[in-house]
This record gives sequence, structure tokens and C-alpha cells, in this order.
Amino acid sequence: MAAAKRIADEPAYVLHSYDWSESSLILEVFCRRQGRVALVAKGAKKPSSNFRPVLLPLQPVALTYTLAGDGDADIHTLKGAEWLGGHVMPTGDALLSGLYLNELLLRLLARADPHTALFEAYAGVVRVLAGEPGAATAPELLEPVLRSFELLLLREIGLLPGLDVQTLTLTPLVPDQRYTLVPEGGLRAASAADRASLAGSQWQALQRALDDAASYTATLRACAPVAAELKPQLRAVLQYHCGSPVLRTRQLMIDLQSL
Repeated sequence: MAAAKRIADEPAYVLHSYDWSESSLILEVFCRRQGRVALVAKGAKKPSSNFRPVLLPLQPVALTYTLAGDGDADIHTLKGAEWLGGHVMPTGDALLSGLYLNELLLRLLARADPHTALFEAYAGVVRVLAGEPGAATAPELLEPVLRSFELLLLREIGLLPGLDVQTLTLTPLVPDQRYTLVPEGGLRAASAADRASLAGSQWQALQRALDDAASYTATLRACAPVAAELKPQLRAVLQYHCGSPVLRTRQLMIDLQSL
């Protein structure tokens, strides 16, 4: 009988976990080279398990696991997990924001579909959320960093239209005219009824940032001055592609703001 194929020391983040049995967990993880993967962590709920302090969201880990069957099964078996350190757990609004990004990845990424550039961007966002020294401070960057990741995610999975032309006509944007991004029609000329919009020159700047070789940092800079107006537009597009129900973390943020 052939030995099971092993994936060793794979950089990853835990997106979500849920009970599998009295002592074990099913993990949804985002891996650098393997994409989104489901793993069973046997015995992870036991007080003596080495997995307990390691398998936490928004923490960088290195995972070792064996592939079930020929590797095309839905759930594989976790064999080892090592915390890679580097920062503390985000708290408050930063924690909620990180869990929101995790939910987006769970809802929008297919399993076993690698997105290395997106993984690196996610790792950068987590460092900002945790307030890691050298990654800039979280409070003033929270909104721009979320908007930049939303743009990068939509582009990575092929759901973001070009931001330098009107989607339906492919007409180039006029720099000083206003345009809005809508779920079903893409980028179009703004009307008085639209909740938010950006100038053509601002959309063009976002497209140049996305096309930059260092797209994460370039997009973060481009999002900074337009984050407030970009937020409702991107949230509408993301919810449209996530489908029903409303994102749980998004609803939680709304409920907390209403208290």
C-alpha cells in the first residue's frame, strides 16, 4: 500500500474551526501554496493536545498534513502545527475586521486553488491588524487596509472589472467625472441616486495600483484617500457574490454600532 502523500511545513492561517467529534476539530485553513484546505485535527480539543495553543485565527502557523485518498478528498489529516510567532492576537475592531476577512475567504475561495499573492497580502493585513511594529499602526490604516484587501481579493478570483473603463461600453473614464461600482453592472457613470462614487482619476489610480508589481502596498496607498466612499461600493459587490445570508461578521459589526 502506497504511503499517503505529505504536505510539510506549509505556511498557513486558520480561517475557521468547528467540532468534528468530542475530541477533534475540522479546520478551514488558508495555505500559501495549497490555497484553502480542510483538515481534521484529531484530539485537538483535549487539554493535553499540542494543537490547542497553536490553532488560533489570525496567527501564522506552519502545518504538516497527509492527503486523504489520492489527494482529491475534501478533508485531509493534520499531523503537525507550529506557531511561527511574530505578533499578538488582534483585539477590538481589528479582531472583528480580521474575522470578517476570514469569512470572505471562506465564502469566496474554492478549495485547493492556490493564491500565493493573495496569501502574502493577507499576511500583511494581519500584521497591520495586530499592530506589529514596523507594519504601521492599525487605527489610521484599518479602513484603507480592508479596502485594499477587498480589491485584491475580487481581482484575484476574477470578480473585479477593469477600473479604468466603463464596464458595459469599455469607454475610457473621464478623470473629473464621477463613476460608481455596482454589483451587476460593474463600473458606470454615477447618478444622483448613487450612495457613493469616485472620480474617474481615482478609479484609474486604483487600477494602476492593482497592476503594480508591489500591488498590496500600492493599492493600500491608493485606497487611503478614498476608503470611505469605496467602502459601501465594495461591500455591495462582495455581498452580491457571497450570496445569502448576510456575512455574519458584517452583521455583527452593524449590531455593535447600533448599541
